[in-house]
Amino acid sequence: MLLKIYPENPNPKAVQRVVECLQDGGIVIYPTDTIYGMGCDIFKPKSVERITQILGDTKKKSAMTFICHDLSNLSDYTKPINNNVFKAMKKALPVPDNNIVREIVAQLGHPILSTSVKDDDEVIEYTTDPELIYERFGDMVDIVIDGGYGDNVPSTVVNCVDGDIEVVREGKGDIDLLY
Repeated sequence: MLLKIYPENPNPKAVQRVVECLQDGGIVIYPTDTIYGMGCDIFKPKSVERITQILGDTKKKSAMTFICHDLSNLSDYTKPINNNVFKAMKKALPVPDNNIVREIVAQLGHPILSTSVKDDDEVIEYTTDPELIYERFGDMVDIVIDGGYGDNVPSTVVNCVDGDIEVVREGKGDIDLLY
């Protein structure tokens, strides 16, 4: 299903439909402040496996992250974070800065597991048109949210597992805020 949701003022009924899909183990493609993402309820292991099958490589699990509504309950889902890392995250993270996915996560009540929607094209790494995303993935996922054209610049990926801040991939965002 291709579901139109406007980012400026997400329709609560449409957001609730997405939340119910996630709660039922569904896979959803949604806009973020960078590129479109594919995700599921973080507490649905079968959905996580479904995403790895869609990606076609079980090693891709390491390329997954999760989206929170804010940083307030981050420690519920991670190892303890030292103060320097938490301060850097608080300064730099948009968590993400898109009303659609933020409303979905807020109504769901916990994070969603997330990975980037990639394109097979060698020139364009990420698909930006939700209708083209729907053509490619519509039969593999439960809902593709049309939140308008996406960006073609991915987010910055930072590894802070060991308490140090290491930029794995520089993308959108000011990495100077991390230091």
